[in-house]
Amino acid sequence: MSFPSSPRVPSGPRRRSLLASAAGAFLLAGCTGGSGSGSSGGTPPAAERVRARAARDSAALAARYDAVITAHPGLAGRLRPLRDEVVRHTEAFGGAPDASAEASPSQSARAAGPGDGSGGVPVSEKDALAALAAAERELADRRAGELLDVPGESARLLASVSAAGAAHVFLLTEGDG
Repeated sequence: MSFPSSPRVPSGPRRRSLLASAAGAFLLAGCTGGSGSGSSGGTPPAAERVRARAARDSAALAARYDAVITAHPGLAGRLRPLRDEVVRHTEAFGGAPDASAEASPSQSARAAGPGDGSGGVPVSEKDALAALAAAERELADRRAGELLDVPGESARLLASVSAAGAAHVFLLTEGDG
């Protein structure tokens, strides 16, 4: 028995593809845990450094979201859920809850990246979204690259947050709706 296909052809990756990618990253991280470099009980210093850097990176990314939301209030409804998830990532890596709210204005401006000189946020909403997507992509790629450097639970957390970052990129670039 054959079912008719949908007349609508979606653009970009499908939700199942994103979920399968996240599951694959999670399984890959699970396979690399435990046989790592010299883990003799406890958390190795390398894993602690990676988690601390990941917490700082997530806090800086949340500050970028804050800067874009402040500069482009019309994007707040679209960006606030993503920003809130980035804050949860900061906490998961051991960072201070809502650390971006404690960031200094100069730190927030640096985190926002290059722009029009008014806090570093691009003037157009489209460019601001593209800048956030680029930041999410760079961070997700870096975290995926660090998976093999950390054991078990840290690797699984990195894989999960990296997959979430990839989903954020999709939502920022293709998710108009």
